[in-house]
Amino acid sequence: MSTHDFDLFVIGGGSGGVRAARMAAQRGARVALAETLGTDGLGGTCVNVGCIPKKLYSYAAHYADAAHESHGFGWEGPEPTLNWATLKANRATEISRLNGVYGNLLRGSGVTVFDGFARLQGEHSIGLATINADGSPGHQNFTAKHILIATGGTPHVPHFVGREHVITSNEIFDLEPFPQRLLVVGGGYIACEFASIFNGLGSKVTQLYRGEQVLRGFDDEVRHFVAAEMAKSGVDLRLNADVVDIRKTEEGLRVELEGGAVVLADAVLYATGRKPNVQGLGLDTVGVAQGAQGEVVVNAHYQTNVPGIYAVGDVTNRVQLTPVALGEAMVVVDQLFGAAAGKTAREMSYDFIPTAVFTHPNIGTVGYSEAAAREKFGQVTIFRSEFKALKHTLSGSSERTLMKMVVDTASDRVVGLHMVGAEAGEIVQGFAVAMKAGATKAVFDSTIGIHPTAAEEFVTMREPTRN
Repeated sequence: MSTHDFDLFVIGGGSGGVRAARMAAQRGARVALAETLGTDGLGGTCVNVGCIPKKLYSYAAHYADAAHESHGFGWEGPEPTLNWATLKANRATEISRLNGVYGNLLRGSGVTVFDGFARLQGEHSIGLATINADGSPGHQNFTAKHILIATGGTPHVPHFVGREHVITSNEIFDLEPFPQRLLVVGGGYIACEFASIFNGLGSKVTQLYRGEQVLRGFDDEVRHFVAAEMAKSGVDLRLNADVVDIRKTEEGLRVELEGGAVVLADAVLYATGRKPNVQGLGLDTVGVAQGAQGEVVVNAHYQTNVPGIYAVGDVTNRVQLTPVALGEAMVVVDQLFGAAAGKTAREMSYDFIPTAVFTHPNIGTVGYSEAAAREKFGQVTIFRSEFKALKHTLSGSSERTLMKMVVDTASDRVVGLHMVGAEAGEIVQGFAVAMKAGATKAVFDSTIGIHPTAAEEFVTMREPTRN
């Protein structure tokens, strides 16, 4: 019989924490989860201020273009106008519903959910700061055989004059009033997505990036193609540019750039990276090792240097994607409490992780970029296709689609697949399964395409662009 209060105590109610808690409880473990519910709610960044609301706003941003494009298909009538308050209210309602779903799943599985801020006090000890019914501060102490840290990440804003005037992706969804002029600082996927979204919603968007091209780490051809499409749609993309200071004036926020240029904006969104959310967790008290960015250092089994303490998800600063956190959580659960009946214990592979970027147009990608493939495999063969989608032959839009495959010449295996175009994420997800299974270019070539679709292009590209 365990002398601890719980078999597993999870700190953090995001995707990885909720999955680990729920699945461990279903294995019969006594599980607790602590999350400060008064801030966002269960579901973490993804549900509250990340993937879900971002995708909803991305959908919203397409309707103005869709209405305009419909004229080419015979539809007539006035252009729609955006009611920003309605969009925000409907999003908030849906997020609240999802918070409730997460809570019901946890409690239905037998997880004890605490509304409070948890802090490590020892290898098996947790202190929980709470708020009593009368508003006074409260405190509880618990012990657990295993502790899982799943506190995610938080936006990082560098220090500069005027920093207090900027917002991050946490605040952008409820911005008031709607920004007619939005300045986005950053060149990663979050910056590019919000630049696209607010451009589509009707803002005049300027995006600054201090590097030579946005989306560092993605395939170079994809980066340049997306940047061109975003600029073509109206985003004022300025590369090799950075902020000197921001001052509040009667005309709005006055942003001075390096070189002396000035941009006036109603709001400035900083999307310059995220950092592990470890403030106040007591990691130093217990001696949990941390990396240069504050991330919790773990081994291949997500165990820290303190034997009973584990960590998964963005707090480890590995691959910052919700499905990755879910996969890591299941590895920990299977390791600590056994695999589900009839299943083998799971392992996590970081090869061929598919991902999407909800720019306009979308990016879908899986596997190696061309440059990374050349470095790893040596000789590669490139297949590439660029075209105007069938829809846009009547819509009047000049948007184009890019599809690209990277093949290891020696083995004929498809090691990289990239798309820029409508529903790229939906299309690439299916191909990711084939690539995970080791599909060769010959297998792609022997697969019959679905016509007419953009996806069929991946099984009909026969002539290499270059070797």
